[in-house]
Amino acid sequence: MTSRGIRNNNPGNIRLGDPWQGLAEDQTDPSFCVFTSPEYGIRAAAKVILTYQDRYGCWSVKSIIDRWAPPNENDTGAYIAAVAKDVGVGPDELVDAHSLPVMTKLLRAIFVHENGSCPYDNVMLEKGATMAGVR
Repeated sequence: MTSRGIRNNNPGNIRLGDPWQGLAEDQTDPSFCVFTSPEYGIRAAAKVILTYQDRYGCWSVKSIIDRWAPPNENDTGAYIAAVAKDVGVGPDELVDAHSLPVMTKLLRAIFVHENGSCPYDNVMLEKGATMAGVR
């Protein structure tokens, strides 16, 4: 069975609210955005991470995931540990999501945690990230 995030082309499980680029005309999920293609969902996730860094000073996996997956909805500690391990850094180590290789690792790790897997190859992850302005 395909996870909700993958079905919605929203592998980061971004909640409804912002007028994201690439939203499907028909929003069939009552809580989460539905995008027209995976690239737009990947782009939105990358934009969120960039905003966390640029506006809120979240420069570690711990600070990014603390905002992304609040403890009232998630086992945030386990989420942080899994993403840090997959990215290859310590939870408090600084990461630069403006770097395409770093952002690609972050996105893959978050998508695996959110959906149980990441069906996208690096080419698709990089395309969505570059659409968000990552170089």
